Amino acid sequence: MAISLADMRIELGGAMASAGTGFDAANALCDACVDLLGIDGAAISMVHDGFPHGTFGASSEASRRLDEYQFTFGEGPCLDAAASHEVVLAPDLDSPHETRWPAFAEAALEDGVRAVFALPIRITSGCVGAMDLFREGPGPLRNDQLAGGVLAAELASLPLLDLIASTQHGPGDEDDPWAQLAELDRVEVYQATGMLISQLDVDATEALIRLRAHAIASGTTASQVALAIIGRRLVLERDSRDDNGRSG
Repeated sequence: MAISLADMRIELGGAMASAGTGFDAANALCDACVDLLGIDGAAISMVHDGFPHGTFGASSEASRRLDEYQFTFGEGPCLDAAASHEVVLAPDLDSPHETRWPAFAEAALEDGVRAVFALPIRITSGCVGAMDLFREGPGPLRNDQLAGGVLAAELASLPLLDLIASTQHGPGDEDDPWAQLAELDRVEVYQATGMLISQLDVDATEALIRLRAHAIASGTTASQVALAIIGRRLVLERDSRDDNGRSG
């Protein structure tokens, strides 16, 4: 029997309240979504300036990894949901008609996920990320499940607001709180990018491209590659170029 939206709000809100604030509340919200919505995984992703910057809640490591793929490949339903401010539904990633995110879809299917549903997370008039719902089997969400997902995305703004507040040092702080929040997660990627700038003699953009390209080629995530670089377990080779800048 489907749970009413009012009862769902109570359950989701109660799970967050009992967990606390910030990351703990975000994780609890994702766990509650799995229990209430008939899905297999959930994650909260933040998108800043059109680019995914962090997984701020997840029901499991598998769900966190699925969200990480969107950062690694630079494509996925959460990015589309944040850009369009609309719900993005992919009930069957293995369908020949599903061509929106080929790299992400391939990785998700290899992880045993057939359906993904992304719901935008809004704060005032801005869209700051997406709630991603994952399911192992194909098929659309029922109306009550979709309504519950929209509700969860609304509630997901609360732990994000907590995290924004925690990054601000005081009323006179002129730093962009969204930029600060974006830096709270995937710190290892930024640290590894800084190392690559020096090691490969490239700019920050090229360093990040090289890091993500290695992740794609090796079938890992950008964070896993970054941790290997920081731990000196991986060294990316410098391009061999002649004086005219052509590959040799």
